[in-house]
Parts: sequence; structure tokens; C-alpha cells
Amino acid sequence: MALPAGAEEAVTRDSKIRSVSVDLNIDPSLQIDIPDALSEKDKVKFTVHTKTTLPGFQGTEFSVTRLHEDFEWLHDILTETEEYAGLIIPPAPAKPDFDGPREKMHKLGEGELSMTKEEFAKMKQELEAEYLAVFKKTVSSHEIFLQRISSHPVLRQDHNFHVFLEYDHDLSVRRKNAKEMFGGFFKSVVKSADEVLFSGVKEVDDFFEQEKTFLVTYYNRIKDACAKADKMTRSHKNVADDYIHTSACMNSLALEEPTVIKKYLLKVAELFERLRKIENRVSSDEDLKLSELLRYYMLNIEAAKDLLYRRTRALVDYENSNKALDKARLKGKDVRQAETHQQECCQRFEKLSLSAKQELNNFKRKRIAAFRKNLVEMTELEIRHAKNNVSALQSCIDLLKN
Repeated sequence: MALPAGAEEAVTRDSKIRSVSVDLNIDPSLQIDIPDALSEKDKVKFTVHTKTTLPGFQGTEFSVTRLHEDFEWLHDILTETEEYAGLIIPPAPAKPDFDGPREKMHKLGEGELSMTKEEFAKMKQELEAEYLAVFKKTVSSHEIFLQRISSHPVLRQDHNFHVFLEYDHDLSVRRKNAKEMFGGFFKSVVKSADEVLFSGVKEVDDFFEQEKTFLVTYYNRIKDACAKADKMTRSHKNVADDYIHTSACMNSLALEEPTVIKKYLLKVAELFERLRKIENRVSSDEDLKLSELLRYYMLNIEAAKDLLYRRTRALVDYENSNKALDKARLKGKDVRQAETHQQECCQRFEKLSLSAKQELNNFKRKRIAAFRKNLVEMTELEIRHAKNNVSALQSCIDLLKN
């Protein structure tokens, strides 16, 4: 299924309005946005636009075209850079996935003969709107990833980040082959095994012990909340779909009704059509302001847990270096080498701890601001939709009475 006519314009026009509200503290000296995106059969091309007054760039304004693999490359580079081990690396945006809407459109085509022409047209319109909503969220997630980096005082200076923004040719980032994908899987297995082993490591700082406990518990709570929020938005979407069939049935019945009741049936059919549009907006807004926010912070909590994992690993290395130094002194062999290694491990652990504490405190502050902003906006939208619902119902009652 191709993107509906005019969809690219819609993405350009509305992506700023309908995006997850995240407290980025964007510095006007480096502004990044994705003003345009083009959906093709197996990929999405993002236009990344940058305006800056920083001296580290070659120009003040430039645009480049990037694929999703380029975003993954940038995330991997930042994650693997030792210098950034004490930072929360913004999570990579999810891979564009339009299989769901395409499959629904295919099934709709197969069932065209089993529904009225009006029903089919409205269902097709709904699926095109769903496709567009997925497309907008995809663009938004990639844009937020870049803005998170640009708002970070350290990551924004990364050379590879500058290359990503400035280099006006294809980055030639290939997809990971089977060996590399297996390597990534192996790393995750090793990390999981390490986490089990590190669970017995005695924490030397109460702050990090409390953070570790909080993040593990909070992740489970937010995961459960996200699943429930998704279920709620699907329920609203199902109600909207049912309104389509109810409205179509009322219209069909009105065509067969020769009496004055025909007018009543047409008014009720019109009412269900209005209610359908409102219910769709409710579903869309709840998904954007609540479900997407919860999904976003699920990924961010994972990134924060990765930071704690790297710090714990540094702590284990420091403790092992102390043991190695004691052993070297006992044997009177390679003492200087063991002392140097112990000092390096100590400095790395202390540097990681200092940076991690700042990152986690900033993460908490931004999380509170983002949740407050999104929940207020969602509540205001719910009130507006509820008033529209009442207005539609009251209008129909007045019409029927008169």
C-alpha cells in the first residue's frame, strides 16, 4: 500500500504538532528537525535539516537525506565509544514498520464485496489515516533521537554526529550481516549473564543502589501501563470502526423506508458518523500523549539501566584490580604494573560514577517534566472530545424533536 495522496505534505505540515512532548532544553545554537520524509516500498528517506551557529560545523544551515540504518549506525557508534560510558545514550528509533496497515488494506480489498460501497470507502479512509499516523510517529521518533543528542552538552560535539548531519552524500551504511547480528545477540547474552553475576556485587554508594532498585521496578510498572494503554486505544479504535458499520446500516435502512422515519434514520446515521470521527481522535490522542510517552520512557529506562551496568562493570574491574595488586605485592612480582592498572580502574570508576549521577538526576528531572506536560495535554484533549460528543448527541436530539 502506497502512502495516501498528499501524505508527504501532511507529514511535513503536522509532524511538529503531533509528536511526543519531551523536555529537550533545545539550544538555539544547534537546531535539528526532519521537515520531510518519503516512504518507499522497503525504506523511508528522512530529510534532516540543521541550523547552527556553532564553530565546529562547516556551515550554518544544511540538509541531508538519511535512511534508518544511518540512525542505527550513529547510535551504535555512540554506544561503543568508551568516552561516553558514563552517559545515558539516547535509544535508537524503532525500525519503520508499515506491515500492519498494509496487511489490513490487503484484507479490506479481499472483503470489498461483502460490504456496501460507502462502508468500503470509509474503512479505506480509516486505514489510510492509520498508515499516515504510523508514518508520522516514525518521523517523530527519528527526529527526537537527533534532538536528544543535539541537546546533550557532550554528545552534540561528537565527530560522527557532525558527519551524520553535514556529509551530503550517502553514508554507505550497510545492513548488519548474519555474523554481526549473531555477534550482537552474543553480546546481549553475555550482558545478561554479567547482570546475574553482578547482582551479588556489593554497591558502595547508596544513591546507585536506590536507582538500580527504582529503575527495575519502574520499568516493570511502565511496561504494564503501556500494555493497558495500548489496549484502551485499540478499544476506542474498535468502537470507531463499529460506528462505520452502524452508520452504513442506518443509511441502507433509510433507503428502504418510505415514511417520515427515513429522515430520522438519516440523522442518526449522520450522528454515528460524527461520533466515529470523535472516537478516532480520542484513540489517536491517547496513543500519542500516553502510549507513545510510555513506550519512549521504556526505552529510556533501558538506556539508564545500561549506564548502571557499565558502572557496575567498572566497579567489578576496580575490585579485581585491588585483588590483583594485593596478590602482586604478596608475591613481590609485577607490583608497578598492578599499581598502574589499579589506578586506571579507580579513575575510570570514579569518573563513571560522577557522570552517571549527573545523568540520572537530569533524567529524573526531564522525565517528571515530560509526564506532567503530556498528561495535562491529554486531559485537556479528553475534555474537548467529551464536549464534542455531548454536542453531537444534543444536536441530534434537537433535530429529531423539531
